[in-house]
Amino acid sequence: MRDLALMVNGQSRSLRAKDNLLLLDLLRDGLEVRSVKAACWRGECGLCTVLLNGSLVKSCLVLAAEANGGEVTTVEGISEGEKLTPIQEAFVEHGATQCGFCTPAWVLTTHELLKANPNPSEKEVEEAVGGLLCRCGTYNEIREAVADASKAYAKARKSIVQRAR
Repeated sequence: MRDLALMVNGQSRSLRAKDNLLLLDLLRDGLEVRSVKAACWRGECGLCTVLLNGSLVKSCLVLAAEANGGEVTTVEGISEGEKLTPIQEAFVEHGATQCGFCTPAWVLTTHELLKANPNPSEKEVEEAVGGLLCRCGTYNEIREAVADASKAYAKARKSIVQRAR
């Protein structure tokens, strides 16, 4: 057992955990962050994807101890309170949330893609989401949502660049 301290969605969290506890289990069972989905526990489906210190990781492949002292962001951590991000709005608008089970991982992953590259090509989108599975098959709706949301991310980036000048 060891004491862990980390930031989760901007909040300081501390708890005692077994050395072999997965970050996935720490988030879901220890901290009750239920948007992080547990499905394959082998890194194949990507539904447990979170940001760990700014990098997308599959939390079923990371020990909780590796997150000690770090910062974890889940889909709850990307919006500003009740205000949804453009990608969250686009997922709803395009019906890219059929059963909703995989949606948090898709939203988080595509949000990070669009922040880094607000005008991704289809190939870049497919590469970014290559490790995620949707068993409902809403891939076309997800592609449409990403394309639609990219306009908002590009506009936001342009605004930031103009303010910096």
